[in-house]
Amino acid sequence: MAEYSVPEIYGSLVFNDKIMKERLPKDVYKAVHKCATTGTHLELDVANTVAAVMKNWALEHGATHFTHWFQPMTGLTAEKHDSFIDPQPNGTVLMNFSGKELIKGEPDASSFPSGGLRATFEARGYTAWDPSSPAFIKDGTLYIPTAFCSYGGEALDKKTPLLRSMTALSDSAVRILNLLGNKAVKHVDTTVGSEQEYFLIDKDMYLKRKDLVMTGRTLIGAPAPKGQEMEDHYFGVLKPKVSEFMHELDKELWKLGVPAKTKHNEVAPSQHELAPVFETANVAVDHNQLTMEMMKKVADKLGYACLLHEKPFEGVNGSGKHNNWSIVTDTGENLLDPGKTPAENIQFLVFLIATISAVDEYADVLRCSVATAGNDHRLGANEAPPAVISIFVGDELAKVLKSIDEGTAFVSEGKTEMGIAKVLPHILKDTTDRNRTSPFAFTGNKFEFRMPGSSLSVADPNIVLNTAVAEMLDRMYAELKDVAPDKLDEEVKSVLKKYLDAHKKILFNGNGYTDEWIAEAEKRGLYNLKSLPEAMPRLIADKNVELFTKHGVFTKEELSSRYEIFLENYDKTIHIESLTMQEMVRKDFTSGLVSYMKDVTNEALKKKQLFPDLQVAYESDIIKTLDASEGKIDEELTKLSEDTKKAEEIIDVLEAAKYYHDVVLEDMSVLRSSVDASEAIIPDQYLPYPTYGQMLFSLR
Repeated sequence: MAEYSVPEIYGSLVFNDKIMKERLPKDVYKAVHKCATTGTHLELDVANTVAAVMKNWALEHGATHFTHWFQPMTGLTAEKHDSFIDPQPNGTVLMNFSGKELIKGEPDASSFPSGGLRATFEARGYTAWDPSSPAFIKDGTLYIPTAFCSYGGEALDKKTPLLRSMTALSDSAVRILNLLGNKAVKHVDTTVGSEQEYFLIDKDMYLKRKDLVMTGRTLIGAPAPKGQEMEDHYFGVLKPKVSEFMHELDKELWKLGVPAKTKHNEVAPSQHELAPVFETANVAVDHNQLTMEMMKKVADKLGYACLLHEKPFEGVNGSGKHNNWSIVTDTGENLLDPGKTPAENIQFLVFLIATISAVDEYADVLRCSVATAGNDHRLGANEAPPAVISIFVGDELAKVLKSIDEGTAFVSEGKTEMGIAKVLPHILKDTTDRNRTSPFAFTGNKFEFRMPGSSLSVADPNIVLNTAVAEMLDRMYAELKDVAPDKLDEEVKSVLKKYLDAHKKILFNGNGYTDEWIAEAEKRGLYNLKSLPEAMPRLIADKNVELFTKHGVFTKEELSSRYEIFLENYDKTIHIESLTMQEMVRKDFTSGLVSYMKDVTNEALKKKQLFPDLQVAYESDIIKTLDASEGKIDEELTKLSEDTKKAEEIIDVLEAAKYYHDVVLEDMSVLRSSVDASEAIIPDQYLPYPTYGQMLFSLR
């Protein structure tokens, strides 16, 4: 039984709409609500009133400081804390917070990644309040979600382009909805639900692994005798320590208004998942960042370590973050819900086919949005979709789309219904099984994008999805806007057929894990961008630059800066991994290897002294095997060191990334194979770090 009331604690640390409605003057509340929903400017006198009320509320909850909380291009969050104190001449203080301080902050931006947008000596940056994402209290500080830009106005964060992409999609969607006769809609939002996978292990074991501490993943490690092959962990009974963690995590997230809904064991040992209820995209992104932060904080408090790397353990499933994406109107309609009437179905099919077309045409940049050094280890493995992006729509929708493409009747469950050429059928939800191998799957009234990695900010894929779908809706609108009203229905059907015919190659309902599909995808002309260095040049391809600049989501310079930052982050990540692996093998593994060989040798000598005629074949075999392995490891270690130094000298970030991928990572893989083979022979007590078996089964 919980020792608290969930309705009472839920959102108790959030300055949400309910609190604003209760505490703000009616006209001020309306102004803030309008600002949050339409992006209109907030006057300073209104901001001052909001700030005063927000400060009083924060003080009541024990806050002493405030911070503008933003999401720079590190992929993490950032914050600078200022107290509310205003010293007075008589030696006392007042607790003040102005509208200007609420709306705008000025953190030092010089040490955040800018990708060449600014000179290194330029330090000024600005944070701007995002009123559509509520403020909250954490650790005695009032957190104000903000966007982050440079002195010249360039976006230095992930929130700014996300908000821009949401505006672009809203404008495009409203325009075509109004054209189709749905004139009540004034605004649309994208909704997102981010399923978060993670590993939980003992903290003391974590701290003894240099690779986990420095890089987030194990760089060496022989497999445990048992992994996930028994399939007994998935949805299994929660172990007491894991249950304790999940219980505490739910409580802390609910206080912050994060709608944590589902929790369960995942496939790999020590792997788990949390899934929230859908929210507006920018709030969902903020809440997912909070979720990852609280996972680590709660784990640390309880003596555990939460691992969010995409592939912390070789040989078992890695962790992803499924991005469930849909579009809803301000009148409460889900535009990806098939609906029950022909009119609703027309509207649904417009948005369905616009999404299919968008994912096909901009699959390359969508792949870029989930490309990281960590995710490269996961994509294409047994638990993750391949690097080829395809769309699964299920059997029922596939038949409907085929009827559109061919202009034939739609046949469902033995009953013939007329196809799009005359009357659209009612399309039921959940009429087919799920396809876990599909990177982009329609799942009833939303699309599930399964490629994002567990540590990724989900801002990036949603920026691409929003913008690409906005573009396709605009293209459809351009073909329909001058059509006479009495001809519109037939012309919509013609346009849908045209777009489906052009982009149906992206549709695939089969097994995405097979070699046959990869070969088929190549025949269809689909991208297969297997690694970040291979994918990233597509980010700045002409068609993609045109997409983002046209819709005002990125300038050409902002896009180029992200290209530089992503590649630089990749280079730095592999470089740190290489140096960490070298140190760990030289110091930690080698000490265990030498100690064990010494003891085995001494034991063999003792036996020979006591029993001269005794054969010590077992000990001799161990010494011979490990001695040969030691020499091989030394050679491989030398090659890794030399190749890493060569990589350090490469100036061009793309050239360096290719070298790190093709040479350094391959060196690391070869070295790991030799180390792991030897580690499997060495008893655990000789190793100064915990083994896979100890870590993966550490929590009971």
